[in-house]
Amino acid sequence: QVQLVESGGGLVQPGGSLRLSCAASGSIFSNNAMGWYRQAPGKQRELVARITSGGRTNYADSVKGRFTISRDNAKNTVYLQMNSLNSEDTAVYYCNANLRSPGSIRATDYWGQGTQVTVSS
Repeated sequence: QVQLVESGGGLVQPGGSLRLSCAASGSIFSNNAMGWYRQAPGKQRELVARITSGGRTNYADSVKGRFTISRDNAKNTVYLQMNSLNSEDTAVYYCNANLRSPGSIRATDYWGQGTQVTVSS
């Protein structure tokens, strides 16, 4: 069993900042990539940022230069620092982790429960 626990969402004014955290726990043999996705009302879930175990990152064009993803491999934790937030960043943010459990041949994608980020004055 693997669990992803997210924290750090909330209400922020335009131009403000938030930091999301996501910790993976349970039966983890290897942790490949971790990332953040978001889903706004009426829209499909989209990738925000992703980071591999080696530290390689990729970002959605809409957040480049404003968001920074990082991870602590020892803690199986991923962070998303979000700066210069605007109303279009309002969404439920989901943590994703591609993990392999002991005894498993292949890795599996796991998801957190989601945390609401609302940008409003």
